[in-house]
Amino acid sequence: MPPLSAYAVVGLAAAVATFLSVPIVQRLAIRFGAVVAPDERRVHELPTPTAGGSAMLVGVVVAVILAISMDDFSGVTAARTEILGVLLAALVIFSVGFVDDMREISPPAKIAGMVLAGGILSITGVSILVFRVPFFDLLFLSADWSALITVLWVVGLANAINLIDGLDGLAGGIVAIASGTFLLYALRLEHLDLLDPSNPGALWAVITLGVCVGFLPHNVHPAKIFMGDGGALLLGLLMASSTMSVGGRSTEAFSGQTYFFFAPIFIPLLILGVPIVDTVFAIVRRAARRRGLSAADKEHLHHRLMKLGHGHRRSVLILWGWTLLLSIFVLYPTYTGSGDAAVPIGIAALALGLFTVLRPRIGGVAASRLEVPSGSDDLDRNPDR
Repeated sequence: MPPLSAYAVVGLAAAVATFLSVPIVQRLAIRFGAVVAPDERRVHELPTPTAGGSAMLVGVVVAVILAISMDDFSGVTAARTEILGVLLAALVIFSVGFVDDMREISPPAKIAGMVLAGGILSITGVSILVFRVPFFDLLFLSADWSALITVLWVVGLANAINLIDGLDGLAGGIVAIASGTFLLYALRLEHLDLLDPSNPGALWAVITLGVCVGFLPHNVHPAKIFMGDGGALLLGLLMASSTMSVGGRSTEAFSGQTYFFFAPIFIPLLILGVPIVDTVFAIVRRAARRRGLSAADKEHLHHRLMKLGHGHRRSVLILWGWTLLLSIFVLYPTYTGSGDAAVPIGIAALALGLFTVLRPRIGGVAASRLEVPSGSDDLDRNPDR
């Protein structure tokens, strides 16, 4: 098992490489016209360069090369086919998103690219081999079922991250929290000897965390650059690779949860609850209106928060907060073996929910009380007029 210092070095390398690459990508994006103009579908007010996912891809490649060169990761990177498979799949899915950023491609073509990336992962051994259904038995998947579920997993997570990427820093922050949480979860399973020390799941998680940390300083509101579909799909594929490596291979009956039984493969569904719920609502909403699933609208969770009266930054912080609460809900019993955090986490969730609903109303009332009433009296109170 690699030491924590080795993971820290790789994560830092991913962050630094991404951070330093963003200004270069930004200048190239402006030069080649990869700029997103404001319109009725988007909430930003100024033309902003996109294709920031290119810097993320650089961070991934640099971090992987460093990990391969480190003795601490010799066991993890020994299966070079898997490592190269993830890199190739990352390049494919990023390319699909990048082309869509430059010139829109049809939804079927975009899905086909995601399926190809998922197929590459399956062929190179990064796949879901076992599937434990909570309260039921462990299922060992045949090659056909493994490939199908692997592809669906990649397509699902990639689209979930892509759909939530609607406000500055939102997707990057959510994935940073989720990948950091899954890193700690994977390390805990390794420490309990429930996961093979050569499993690369924690490595992909720390690389994902690193590229998000390196990109966020350029992407928080007001964003200097967008990650684009290329970046969002790349983050989705990295999360899929990490979660499948951990959850899709563990045959142990105990995953560390004490609130109720959870199989490791279901943990990322909880950690990524915000984008997954947003995706489900989007599918139901568009199906009910008989619109295509790729049809854009402004009714995602972040749009609804802004309609409630939350500003851009506060809407992002609220959704980060929900992701953090879900992450704590996963990690606390995993590390303590105790479920006694359910009550305080529930109280925190209630408080965040009340803040989400009531804060705009309270703020509006307070602002109205501070307004100076109009009329001749206010002229008399101000002798400078």
